[in-house]
Amino acid sequence: MISMPQIQSIRSRRRNGESIASIARSERVSEPTVRKYLRVDDLSARPPVRRRRGSVIDEWLPMIEGMLAEDRETWRKQRHTATRIHERLRDEYGAGVSLSTVTRTVARLRREAAAEREAGFLDLSWHPGECQADFGQVDVRYRGVVTRMRHFVLDFPYSNIGPSQLMPGENAECTCQALRNLFEWLGGVPERIVYDNAAGVGRKWFDGIRLTRLFQAFQAHYGFEYTFCNPYSGHERGGVEARVGAVRRRLFVPVPGIWNLDSFNLRLPGRCLELGDKDHYRKGESQTGLFDEDRKALLPLPAKPFDVVTWTRMKADKYGNITVQGRHWYAAGPEHAGHEMIVGLRALEVEILDAEGKRVITHPRSYGDKPTDSGDPSSQLGLLCDRPAAWRNSRVRDAMPDPLREWIDAQDEATRRDSLRALLHADGESGWRAAVAGMLEILESTGGTDRAGVCLAAARHASGLGPVAYDDPVDLSEYDIAYTKGGCLIVCVWDHLIERKRSW
Repeated sequence: MISMPQIQSIRSRRRNGESIASIARSERVSEPTVRKYLRVDDLSARPPVRRRRGSVIDEWLPMIEGMLAEDRETWRKQRHTATRIHERLRDEYGAGVSLSTVTRTVARLRREAAAEREAGFLDLSWHPGECQADFGQVDVRYRGVVTRMRHFVLDFPYSNIGPSQLMPGENAECTCQALRNLFEWLGGVPERIVYDNAAGVGRKWFDGIRLTRLFQAFQAHYGFEYTFCNPYSGHERGGVEARVGAVRRRLFVPVPGIWNLDSFNLRLPGRCLELGDKDHYRKGESQTGLFDEDRKALLPLPAKPFDVVTWTRMKADKYGNITVQGRHWYAAGPEHAGHEMIVGLRALEVEILDAEGKRVITHPRSYGDKPTDSGDPSSQLGLLCDRPAAWRNSRVRDAMPDPLREWIDAQDEATRRDSLRALLHADGESGWRAAVAGMLEILESTGGTDRAGVCLAAARHASGLGPVAYDDPVDLSEYDIAYTKGGCLIVCVWDHLIERKRSW
């Protein structure tokens, strides 16, 4: 950069006819420099913008941005750290950049992405009769066993009221059944429902959502409109997510005991409405009064309710069983072995028909990753815990080994109930066969059937470990307080028990 007087001298010399070469020699600059300042037609001051110098990281920016873009589709606990990005750049691309440079770049890109998202937030306006739908997770004590279920919330942002339903899963049957229950409670159908994602409605398909046939038919039957939130737009669903959390904290703490899910769901929307007995946080009006406006804007219910069921044809195996999701077996009966059956999947039931459409049997629907079999005696355990007097005529009693059956026969009703509850918990964790084996082991070793001991022994049998031999009966009741649902603590407690045995 040469001085302004020098520039003026160059331009003046040229106007006087001096050659460029001569000017360059006189001013001690290069000829290109002379030509440059002769071409400049505006010498006004410019803002002092600092030009960004090139960096060694520039070459690898597309790769880093690609990894961060992948993270937006990934569970937050499995996203790239700056260290992992540095390792991939080094190992996969041969990049010779330092960890500190990568760390600074990743932090900058994440700040810029967050700023872009915040800059695009809109103060969304909701009209009466419009709502958002989403699922949350809650633990309940279902028929004596702590079970992870889903609570479905239909949030009306106009009034800030969100009635809910408790469901065992998030499939299409559960979603549509929850909606039907709430429509009937509301006395009408929302004009538009905004979904967080495709759970229970369909699944992502390239750049769109492929809806399930059940939801398509359900939506056409009731006539409501539906949309989905934009990806990575948490502000668009903040209302329903807050309602999911509020319902969980207010109505599911402490963990409620539930025997009949239908009865519980009949009462649940009214309890959710009671939570809204206050003024709206922004409008200053009664939320229940605003909810009346929501209800007035609802579409009318159709003449007939929708039958929420997915029908499919399945072939029974050689034992006459139907398999759902590869791990849940439902008995149609040996007379139907090898025959094609019609299976109806509902939220809470599995209905089996023969090939001509005649009803064969209906089973409670099972959920979860643990294999289940409707033919197991354990299907009666929950009922027996509630009605121990039915013990002598139950399939559970018939399936017991003689020593265990005789011992339970001899107990009073309270002790019998406690023993059956211990068996129920062990069955829920380890399966029927392991639960029975564990209870028999504890009975023979300790003279009783306390829950902690039965569950620990059942866990050992389920994992393939053999029973532990005891010299004398052992009181394991002190471990009741330590027993939890998780398997990790079971192993720790069992190991401690073994150490105590050795000290005897």
